[in-house]
Amino acid sequence: MLRLTRPVYLQMVAHCLEGLPLEACGLLAGTPAVGQAVVCYPARNEAESARVYRVDSRDYLRADRDAESRGLEIVGVFHSHTHTEAYPSPTDVAQAPDPGWHYVLVSLRDVPSVRSFRIREGKITEEPVVVDGR
Repeated sequence: MLRLTRPVYLQMVAHCLEGLPLEACGLLAGTPAVGQAVVCYPARNEAESARVYRVDSRDYLRADRDAESRGLEIVGVFHSHTHTEAYPSPTDVAQAPDPGWHYVLVSLRDVPSVRSFRIREGKITEEPVVVDGR
């Protein structure tokens, strides 16, 4: 299960909407043992594409350093699907960098919808998303 604070949820969805018509992306930080993201780091999509994303390496480094200074870790990555459902594409699966991360997708096809997945050795498993303070 992935728990998001309400501010993290709202910031993540807002960043995805602001990124239209391109895919938007960012990182989530928290405590891995409890599966909660408490900080959202919007990032630049280095790919500048409506079909793929690549977190800007400088934004990644800044997020990682800030998370560490707060005693947190990067626990996941999010990105938008501008016209398709929130489900990992074959490209998403091939580029999943860390089996311990939460892979959060925000579909903007209709009303924004958020789903989270674990991707390990090419296998996709959906996990529940809970937004605290809803």
